[in-house]
Amino acid sequence: MKLTTMTQVTIDGVMQGNGAASDEDRRNGFERGGWALGKGDNETHAFINQTYQRADAFLLGRRTYELFAGSWGSWTVQDVPGWEPVMRALNTRPKYVASTTLADPAWSGTTVLPDDLATAIADLKAKPGGELQVHGSGTLTRWLLENDLVDEMTLIVVPVILGQGARLFPETGPDLALDLVESRVDSKGVTIQVYRPAGRPQYATA
Repeated sequence: MKLTTMTQVTIDGVMQGNGAASDEDRRNGFERGGWALGKGDNETHAFINQTYQRADAFLLGRRTYELFAGSWGSWTVQDVPGWEPVMRALNTRPKYVASTTLADPAWSGTTVLPDDLATAIADLKAKPGGELQVHGSGTLTRWLLENDLVDEMTLIVVPVILGQGARLFPETGPDLALDLVESRVDSKGVTIQVYRPAGRPQYATA
């Protein structure tokens, strides 16, 4: 399977609390949740729905898994008008969680991966199928990139600067070159950028 990630981020790289102002979104004093609600147009909504429909399985970090289980795992189609494909995919396809603390997950179809995460994910990628998708899960996404396990990365960039919140990429960390596969901008100014990791960047020399 191809391992792909999809992350909603602000112009200043924040990914925390995109959907609502829940208690989870307020960790570390964060007060600006819900910044992505209503920001994309119909084409962006269709792109997200189609992406979830392509998934053969999902790989999630513990925090994102618990948020998804408490929302998508309990809602009905009447609760999510326009997002039924997302709900169906998350509830019918296998979910794998990278966690050392999650025990006995209640959401049907969930498997907690063993401590040797690199080997477990390599085994998943070796399975036949299309896509193993990661949504949200910032800590996991950074780890996957650092360990060269990401095949394709999609950023949905919302035109807002928050000035606070957890960012997808840390201030200091490993460097990575990216090849742009696809880029589009919708009628509300939201951009979708699809990248493939391309090794280390080349730097100019004196």
